[in-house]
Amino acid sequence: MTTPVLQSRLPAVGTTVFTLMSALASEHGAVNLGQGFPDFACDPRLLDAVDAAMRAGHNQYAPMTGLPALRDAIAAKAAALYGHAYDANTEITVTAGATQGIITAILCAVHPGDEVIVIEPCYDSYQPAIALAGGVPVPVAMRVDASGYSVPWDAVAQAVTTRTRMIVVNTPHNPTGTILRQADLDALADIVAGTDILILSDEVYEHMVYDGQPHASVSRHPVLAERAFVVSSFGKTYHVTGWKVGYVAAPASLMTEFRKVHQYDVFSVNTPMQAGLAEFMRDPAPWRDLPAFYQRKRDLFRAGLAGTRFTLLPADGTYFQCVRYDGISDLSESAFAQWLTREIKVAAIPVSAFYSRPTESGIVRFCFAKKDETLALALERLAKV
Repeated sequence: MTTPVLQSRLPAVGTTVFTLMSALASEHGAVNLGQGFPDFACDPRLLDAVDAAMRAGHNQYAPMTGLPALRDAIAAKAAALYGHAYDANTEITVTAGATQGIITAILCAVHPGDEVIVIEPCYDSYQPAIALAGGVPVPVAMRVDASGYSVPWDAVAQAVTTRTRMIVVNTPHNPTGTILRQADLDALADIVAGTDILILSDEVYEHMVYDGQPHASVSRHPVLAERAFVVSSFGKTYHVTGWKVGYVAAPASLMTEFRKVHQYDVFSVNTPMQAGLAEFMRDPAPWRDLPAFYQRKRDLFRAGLAGTRFTLLPADGTYFQCVRYDGISDLSESAFAQWLTREIKVAAIPVSAFYSRPTESGIVRFCFAKKDETLALALERLAKV
C-alpha cells in the first residue's frame, strides 16, 4: 500500500526563514535577534488575573465572538484612542491570535480570482492566506533609500484593477519599522474612494510608535474605517506572544461575514486568558507606557549600533531595527544573515525573506524586544564585525 499523493494547496511554501534562522542560532549558540518575540516575562498581575479566572471556573467554551467583558474593553480603548465607536456586540471578535484574524478576514472577503494588493516587504502570512482563498496577490514594493522605507501610493493606485478586492496595509510595519502617517491614510482613502475595495489593516504593533508620534490607525479615518478589518494582538502588547489571543474590529456588515468563517475555523478562543485580559485591561497603564518602554530599548540598541559598521535605517515603530551592511559585505541578505549567525553569534533575519520575488537590498532586521543584557551581549559581538 502507498500513501496517496496530495496536491499541495500551498506548493510554494516551505520551512519559514524564522524556523531556519532560529535553528541556526541554537546550533551555534548565537544571540537570537531574529524571530520577533520578547525574552522577558509579562506583568505578574496578568498571570494572576488568568490564574484567578481559571480558579473561578472560567474553563469552558467562551462565546464564539469572545467574552463580552473583553469586547467591551476593546471597544472602549478604540474609542478613547482613535475616536471610533465600534459596537462591542456586532463589530468586535476575539481571535486566536492576529494571524488567525488576518486569514479569516481574507477567507471571508476574497473569492477565487479576486486580486489583493500586498505592500512588500510584508509579514509572511498574507500571501498564503490569499492563495488559500483562491485570490491573486498583487505585490507592490516599498521604496527604500537613505531615509528609509516608504509606501509608493502612486504605484499602489496603478496596481488597482476592476478585480481588486482588498488592499493589505500594516502599521507600524513589520519588517521595516516604519509607520504610516495621516498623509498615507489620506492617500489610501483617495485610492479606494468610490470603489468597493476593502482594507485589511494589520496593527498588531499599535502601541509601539515612538518619539511622540501618534499611531495612524485606519480606525481614525472615516473613509477607511467603514471598509476595513482592523487587526490587533494582545500577545504583542502584553509580552505574551505564546498565548495567541488577538482581535478584529470591523463594521457590522463585514463582521457578520467574518464570524461565519471564524465560527468554523476556530469557534472559540481560550476562555481564562480572555477573562484575565479583560480584568488586566482595567488598568490602561501597561499599553500607555509601552511606547516609552520600547523606545528606551530602541535607543539603547541604536546607540550601540552607531559605533559599528552597520548603517541604521529609521525605526519609528515596532520592535525591529533594520540595518544596511554594504560597508561590511557584498553577500546576499540570506548568506550574510547566516554568516552573522555562525561567525559573529548574532542572528538576524534577511529582509529579502519578506518578498514574494527575489529582492536584494543589502538589509537585515534585528529584534530589540530583549532584556538589556541580551542586547548588550549582541552589541558587544556586533562591534567586532
